[in-house]
Amino acid sequence: MKKIFLYICLALMALCSACNEEFLERYPLDEISPNDYWKSTEDMKLYCNQFYGAFPVHSGWWNFSVLWDNNSDNLVPGTFNNRLAGRDEVPTSGGGWNWDNIRKVNYMLANTASVEGTVADVNHFMGEARFFRAWFYFEKVKAFGDVPWISKPLNIDSEELYAKRDARNVVVDSIIMDLDKAIAGLKEKGKAPAFRINKEVAMAFKSRVCLFEGTWEKYHTGTPFGVNGSDGSKYLQLAAEVAGQLIDGGKFSLYSTGDPAMDYHNVFNKTDYSGVSEVMLWKKYDRELGVTHNLGNRIPHQGMDTGLSKALVDSYLCSDGLPIAISPLYNGANDQKSLVSISANRDPRFSQVTLIPGNKILGEGDIIIPFEKPRLADTQENRCTTGYQIFKGASLDPDERSGANQATVGTVIFRFAEVLLNYAEAKAETGNLTQGDLDKSINKLRDRVGMPHLSLGAVPNDPNKAFSALSALINEIRRERRVETALDGTRLSDLLRWRAHELIVGKRPKGFLYKDSDLQGTYTSDGQDRIIIGENLFLDENGYIDPYQKSLPAGYGFNPDRDYLRPIPTQELTLNPQLSQNPGWE
Repeated sequence: MKKIFLYICLALMALCSACNEEFLERYPLDEISPNDYWKSTEDMKLYCNQFYGAFPVHSGWWNFSVLWDNNSDNLVPGTFNNRLAGRDEVPTSGGGWNWDNIRKVNYMLANTASVEGTVADVNHFMGEARFFRAWFYFEKVKAFGDVPWISKPLNIDSEELYAKRDARNVVVDSIIMDLDKAIAGLKEKGKAPAFRINKEVAMAFKSRVCLFEGTWEKYHTGTPFGVNGSDGSKYLQLAAEVAGQLIDGGKFSLYSTGDPAMDYHNVFNKTDYSGVSEVMLWKKYDRELGVTHNLGNRIPHQGMDTGLSKALVDSYLCSDGLPIAISPLYNGANDQKSLVSISANRDPRFSQVTLIPGNKILGEGDIIIPFEKPRLADTQENRCTTGYQIFKGASLDPDERSGANQATVGTVIFRFAEVLLNYAEAKAETGNLTQGDLDKSINKLRDRVGMPHLSLGAVPNDPNKAFSALSALINEIRRERRVETALDGTRLSDLLRWRAHELIVGKRPKGFLYKDSDLQGTYTSDGQDRIIIGENLFLDENGYIDPYQKSLPAGYGFNPDRDYLRPIPTQELTLNPQLSQNPGWE
């Protein structure tokens, strides 16, 4: 942050040599003068607009929400993720250590006292600013842990430019204070301006922040990444409290038309979410304004050089509510010979995320055709790496394929399903989960897809549970989160806060059982098999697709003593000797 001010200072010094006294009385060139700008709440609104670009949304040719799990164990991109592989390096500069947005928020909060407008409007946009400061700082905490908390505009001689890092829990407490003030000032759903943050969105975000920090502190206790004297319980209680308030408030419900085979899928392929109660905040696209993306041409027609991992696929329960390891509906290896047999008798969400032969997709024009098989033998851009090709986000609307980069399917930014998951997990982590809690959270999600309820008296004990040291209940709640939020881009955050390196270290992600399957030998051209094992498709000793067999033979090299946090750039350590490097990056 100090670097920005130093650059400004040098620039002004150079200019001053050729300027008169009038120039010296002007406001710094990189900021808006409070005397000229902060007149009305419309000014506040316009200023806040710049911060909305921080939300992850569909954009351009390749940036779509369904790809944001490429940095986790849910997807297997053609090129492995450096962080999971343990191959990141300390950057010289950048690396996320940028404070520009926080500085801009601080400037707004310090200069709007004279704004004219109703108290409700002023408070609302002050609430937006505080929400975004919380958002930006939460990203810093997730990346770096301890960071300096700066809540006011700084000058080039401010001591805070050379401050030490504040403990992560101190920063999180400040984030929560910002969110509490935002919640108090923001207007409610229906009263806040459309497509903007409202009170309930801030509450949902608070539940996310508190659950993240609570589980981080709980599972990182005793490690270099933990917080001395804290087990995270206070944050877990706050997460359950605010999520419970949203649930009990009755303003939101899960999207459902009574079609368990498609309702989950159809949460993610709409161009207009204004009537979808589950979607709490979303981004709208408009061709006339030139605000579009290319999702409609990518999904489901291209593999986009990625694919669902076998680990994610195996997480989906059978339709009797039991894991595949103990369900009589799952017939082991015989069920893996085809995508159709794998998806049979499974949680319907599986075939609403993954393309299964027979799934309806849009062909040429407005013709609906059945999906045939994944694009295993194709160019890098178009191929599916695992055999489990992405279906989530696909639309049957011909307009979504009307031209290159002309798609307008909205981006879901916050949805009520996450609140339900946050509530159940926070209650379970504090040991206070009741059957009533399950029935108004996890079991609502299962009702939508026609799955059996999770019962406290009969939690399945999966012999292959992901977290062997934890209870069957915690495992099931984490499993539910994984399948409900698959390809939402949140999996890495979950792995980090759970200290779940056991799912990563030394493992190579696998795909479909290709050997002796109904796909083998079907990729031909002029009578020749386009798939050559060991050249453009790799199989492990059991016949499963093994994308990283050659590029990452020893599996992921994630270092649990280092890679839970990002390194601070060396240039920042030089500029501020008070900063210390994160563990393992010294």
